[in-house]
Amino acid sequence: MTMKNFSDAFVERRLRRGSQTMRELREELRITSEQLEFVESEAQEKEMRAMVAETADAALEHHEAQRTLEAIQKYHRHLLASIAETELHQDRLLDKLGN
Repeated sequence: MTMKNFSDAFVERRLRRGSQTMRELREELRITSEQLEFVESEAQEKEMRAMVAETADAALEHHEAQRTLEAIQKYHRHLLASIAETELHQDRLLDKLGN
């Protein structure tokens, strides 16, 4: 086996691993996007209730819903960044394979 063949085989293994990672990340993003929609709606509803009720309990519920929303938004952004980073890495590997 030549050094070029060895190098290509190594790159191909990394590409396969990266493809699996992309599938997993995209599935996690799909699930998180669905959760995000639900939690956004729930946070808006609790905000409205807090404004109407003007009670400490309603304000606390709204605050907790908002914190949950922010956490899911942060994770959603993380997934998007991870996908972009993985795509870039895959592109670089493809460039190496072509050389």
